[in-house]
Parts: sequence; structure tokens; C-alpha cells
Amino acid sequence: MADDVRNLRYEPHENPPPALTIGLAWQYVVLLVGGIVITPAVVVRAAGGSDTYMLWAVFAALLISGITTMLQAVGFKRIGAGYILVMGTSGAFIAISIKALAKGGPSLLATLVIASAVVQFFLAWKLAAFRRVFNSTVGGIIIMLVAVSVMPIVFGLLTEVPASAPPYAAPLSALVTMICVVVIVFKSSGILRLWAPVIGIIVGSITAAVLGLYEGQRVIDAAWIGLPLANWPGLSFDFSPTFWLLLPSFIFVTIIGAIETVGDGFAVQQVSWRKPRSIDFRSLQGAVFADGVGNFLSGLFSTVPNSTYSTGVSLVELTGVAARRVGLWIGVVLIFLSASPKVTAVILSIPNPVAAAYIGLLLALLFVVGMKLVVQNSDYRRGMIAGVGFWMGYGFQSGKIFPELISGDSWGVLLQDGVTSGGLVALGLSILMELVDSRRRKLKTGLRAGDMPKIHAFLSELAASKNWSKEATMRLCSAGEETVLSLIGPQEDSATTGRDDEDDDDDDDENKQRHLLITARGSSKSIELECIAAPGEENLEDRMVLLKEGGSTASESDLSLRILRHVSSSFRHQQYHDTDIITVRVDAEPSASAAAS
Repeated sequence: MADDVRNLRYEPHENPPPALTIGLAWQYVVLLVGGIVITPAVVVRAAGGSDTYMLWAVFAALLISGITTMLQAVGFKRIGAGYILVMGTSGAFIAISIKALAKGGPSLLATLVIASAVVQFFLAWKLAAFRRVFNSTVGGIIIMLVAVSVMPIVFGLLTEVPASAPPYAAPLSALVTMICVVVIVFKSSGILRLWAPVIGIIVGSITAAVLGLYEGQRVIDAAWIGLPLANWPGLSFDFSPTFWLLLPSFIFVTIIGAIETVGDGFAVQQVSWRKPRSIDFRSLQGAVFADGVGNFLSGLFSTVPNSTYSTGVSLVELTGVAARRVGLWIGVVLIFLSASPKVTAVILSIPNPVAAAYIGLLLALLFVVGMKLVVQNSDYRRGMIAGVGFWMGYGFQSGKIFPELISGDSWGVLLQDGVTSGGLVALGLSILMELVDSRRRKLKTGLRAGDMPKIHAFLSELAASKNWSKEATMRLCSAGEETVLSLIGPQEDSATTGRDDEDDDDDDDENKQRHLLITARGSSKSIELECIAAPGEENLEDRMVLLKEGGSTASESDLSLRILRHVSSSFRHQQYHDTDIITVRVDAEPSASAAAS
């Protein structure tokens, strides 16, 4: 496993020095605050809104982004991922938010955002039910398309310079910034690597200023302190026909946003640990819940909805710091900026070519993170979903797919966004894959050792229907039984191996409400078992890796996992707040690695 150890300085539970923590928080904010501020400003201006409302929308966006970023980092009960997931205004809502403001003003926008947030809460609550379509393949495609969708904007920033600047000013500033960051990252693995973004931006900005690209007037005009509390437009829940006409569009984009959040949740877990870990789906639920809280607050404050910023994941990859404390301070800085227009103006005054050069590097890293998610646990079917979804998204984004048919109306504007169209295609193909898959057999029973004969009979009948040999049938039954014993845990297991009757009765009382659903599907070559039960505390997939490495002391409770390693071809444990799901595949003919183990 030495090759799998990541060059990471701080894991989520570790605490960097205060100076480093605050410095990294400012780095994140400097790079991401532009999107948070610009999105509501563009929406209000395009819809013909007033300047006073625009000031309020920007203030509220920064405030809510800060609160929800803190929530993602530290968590509260089931809300929050427990990782660095920066929240900010969502560009996916720009088109429909403009339409809502133009047709009904801030009150209509607020009502629609609050209603769509309720849908997001439902998605988070029932995430286990959507596990087959909200998977790493769909999440990876969304992340890759985020990079593809934003990169043209970044390329456009390279040429957005004052007309009086010399023609070589923009490319030289961008080149200096990029070379500075890349050289530091390549040559340093220590603390200097953590400051690569700041050093690159400072050196690039100095170069740009010398070449006449820095415009400081907005900094001079901005106030040091400003709280536009009197500009809040208030709430007015008017369920007019326009509300019902626009609600499907808001719900649709909210679902796409939730998928993107799931993708970011997958990605940030991939880059936040030194040794690879199985995905914690409880963290994904928390991320979507926190995203829903952000949208709900955005509705209450009458501003544009928010979402996770995928480029924040790239910063974890680049700096090697995944500490939750950094996420907490990012939120603090964003809240501070909401009350200080002067500091916000300083950040937004970074020359466009400098910002474009660095953001381009982040998007390149983000694209690779998305590819890793797509490749993980991929087969030919998921490969097709990934390929078709990505290229359909790219085709719509570039305007090459039936542009004459989708231009003009609101749905056309949505489909022209690569993240929305590609995510929709990937989601649809994932659903289709489930519908055309082989028919499943199900068994509902109690989660007790006493139900083993029923489970054994169910699996034996299934193997017989596939014409499996006696040896293969025994391995299938063994895999099913050991999976159930792993879900039961050591207490119930020991209750069946020698404790007194009184303890047995207590254990039955404790487990009598726990139920088990076994779903089986397969062919003459392999059978996949999915066991769904009440949640446990430890991820058995990680435990199995630990046993394989010899990094834990063998115990009686490990026996089931050791047997499972021997008889199964693959093993996956998904933990949600309300559900435990173990998926085991058993081949009719054991693989060479399984036979060797």
C-alpha cells in the first residue's frame, strides 16, 4: 500500500498552525469570492433590478456562503460533510433566476428557491434510495463537465484587459503566474507548496501592474464597512401561475445541483486522506443537507441559490491540507467580507489574466479528479454512461447539438449548460441501466442469527435456478451468511455462542426491530447480493482492507470478513444515516486471486 499513500500534510481531523490555517483560508477566498459576488450581480442587472437590491443580493450571498461553508466543515448533527467544501452562488441558477426576477421580482425568486430547497432536503433524506443513480460515475461526469463549462470563461478572462495595455501584457502576466505556481508545486513538497497560490498571484499581479493592467478605482470607491440591512426586499409567498410555471425548472436545476454536490463530496473524500478510504455516504448526505440549508437561507434572504464549488476540491489537492479548521476559517473570512466592501473590492481587482491563469490550473486538476471518480468501480456499462454523458454535455455546451431546436426558451438555456445537459443524460442512462438489468429476487427477514436457515434456503434456490455447481452454491451461501453476520455485529454473534438465556432474551429485544432486505440478481457466471439493514458504526470495507494489510489484531468478529474475502469477488459497504448497504459479488468460478487467498 506504500504507493497508495498520498502526499498530504494535514487530514481533516488534524489542526495546522493558526497562521497557516488563516493564510490558507484567505487563499481559498481570494480565488473563489469572484464567483460568489459576480453571479448575483449579473442576475440582478440582467433582470433590470435596482442597485440597492443588487447590494443586498451580494451581501446576502457572501453571508450565506460563509455560514454554509462553516457548516460543511464542522457539521451539525446530520447537516454538513465534515470536509472542506466551499459554498458559493450557483451559476446553474443564473438563467432561471433572471426569469423569476423579471417576471415577479425578489419575492417570486425567494418563494421558488425556498420551494426547491424542500426538494433538496428530501433528496438528502432519501439519498440511499437514489444510490444507484447518484453514483461516482455520474458525480465524476458532473465534475469533469464543470471544468469543461468554466474553462471557456477562463480563456475569455485572458483577453479582458484595458485597451491601453500593450498586447503582450496579458499573456506575459498569465505566463508568469502559471510558471510561478507550477515550479513551486513541482519543486517543493514542504510548507512552500502551501503558499504557491498566494506567491503566484502576488508575482503575477506585480507583473500585471507594471504592464498597466491593474485598475484600483473600485478599491478607492468602496466603503470600509457596509451592511445594507435596509435593502432586504422581504418575503411575500405568492403562489401565482408564474410560480407554478417556473417551479419545474427550479426543481430540475436543484436536482442537478444536488448531483454536483454529491460529486464534490465523492471527490473531496478522495483527496483528503493519506491512505485511500471507502466513501462515507453519511458525509454525502450531510453535504446535500447543508446545500439545502444554503438554498433555504438564500430564499429567506432573496438572493441566488448556492452550491458547492468544485474548484475548492482542487485546492485541497494542490496544497495538501484537508483540515476542517481551514474550512471553518474560510466561512469566517466570507462573513467578514460580507460586511467589508473595501476588502472585497481589493480581491476583485486582481487582474483578469492573473486570475485566469491560476483558475485554469485548478480546473485542470479538477478534471483529473473527475476522471478518477469515473474510472473507480467502472465496468463497460458505466464506461458507456460516462462517455455518452460527457460528450453530450460537451456538445450542448459548445452549441454543436441541434442549436436551432434548443435556442430561445428557458429549457433551451438550461440544456446549453454542459453540466445540466450532461448530468441529465448520465442520470437518465443510469436509470435506464437499472430498468433493463436482470430481474431481482428479494428476501425480507429479520437481522438475527436465527434467520440463517431462511437465508440459506433463499440463496440455495437462487443458485439452483442459475445451474450453479455444488461448490459455487456453497460459496454463495457462505458469502450471504457471513455478510449477514457482519451486519449483525459481535453482540448478536456472541449471543448465539454461549451466553445465558437471560442475555439472549435481552439481545432479541434489542434486535427484534432490525430488519434485513436481501436483493439478488445475476446470471450463470456471477450473482450480486445486496444486503440492506440498520446502520452500524464501522465501515467494513475499510476493516477488510486493514485485515488484508495485517494492520489489525485478529478477533472473533473479523472471521466473517476473512471468509468474505475468500469466497467473494468484490465487496462494498455503503453507510448512510438510516441505512447500511453491503454489496457482494460471487462468481460461479472463483478468480485466481480469490483462490490464492
